[in-house]
Amino acid sequence: MARLLPGTRALRTLEAAARHLNFTRAADELGLTPAAVSHQIKEIEDQLGLVLFTRTSRTIRLTEAGTVLFEASADALDLLGRAVSRAHKMTRGTALLKITLDAQFATKWLMRRVDDFRRHQPEIDLRFDISYEVRDFDRDDVDVGIRFGTGKYQGLCSHRLFDNMIIPVCSPALLRAGPPLKEPRDLFHHTLAHIAWSRQGVTWPNWRMWMAAAGVDDFDDSRTIVFGSSSDAVQAALDGNAVALAEFAMVANDLSEGRLVRPFALGIKVAPDFAYHLVYPQAAADDARIVAFRDWLLNEVHNPQPDPTRRSWDEL
Repeated sequence: MARLLPGTRALRTLEAAARHLNFTRAADELGLTPAAVSHQIKEIEDQLGLVLFTRTSRTIRLTEAGTVLFEASADALDLLGRAVSRAHKMTRGTALLKITLDAQFATKWLMRRVDDFRRHQPEIDLRFDISYEVRDFDRDDVDVGIRFGTGKYQGLCSHRLFDNMIIPVCSPALLRAGPPLKEPRDLFHHTLAHIAWSRQGVTWPNWRMWMAAAGVDDFDDSRTIVFGSSSDAVQAALDGNAVALAEFAMVANDLSEGRLVRPFALGIKVAPDFAYHLVYPQAAADDARIVAFRDWLLNEVHNPQPDPTRRSWDEL
């Protein structure tokens, strides 16, 4: 019977084809050609002596047998993936701590401070998984994560890091070149950048919202530049091409080191449920490496060094 069971590669092909019900999309996911997917499915059917898909000129559908094998394949691959993750964590030793986080938090905040952690905890070897994808602690080889969201994650401990204050920022060169920014309406003479983001009924502050908070009710946002990520909007400001709305915590170093300035003090808060959170499995809450990193990170967040973050036109 063991010889009748498809191998792991065949199970992945079966699972992808059954999930998509489209050989072309399955092939794109697996890095194969549609013909190769079709051939592998035919080999599985011949090996098992079962018809798993019914095919027409336009569609494919799972048979009853195919549905049973699809569900079993998905469960088996998930179980195997979790086992491999546990095995990696068991064999890589107790000194290594792997952190998953997005590129913006990594470059704009953590990497500027991580040497301090290494000085205090030289026995812990930090490794980073830089990705905007949400990792699964059971399946992926990571120990802790920094996620942007509500912080309500089943089975995970969660620690809120920042309140989200969105502020206008620009380069000192833009202010020097003019036109000057004395009052909010002066922004009409500059290119304005922000991001488009919404989730669970919450919209990330944009220039129309900022102008309304500043008492400007006739703002035309048709000439604003909308980016898909905060990093791109901030880069436009750093390059001197725009005044951008940015997350204060993510640009605090750029402000204190003079690469960006804050022309107006007004900021807008994001809905309080959304913020960056430090997360890790509840089952690992007593892990000495995680405890050390958690305590250091929360101290860095809640006891920051004072930074001069506000520079006006007159100071430049």
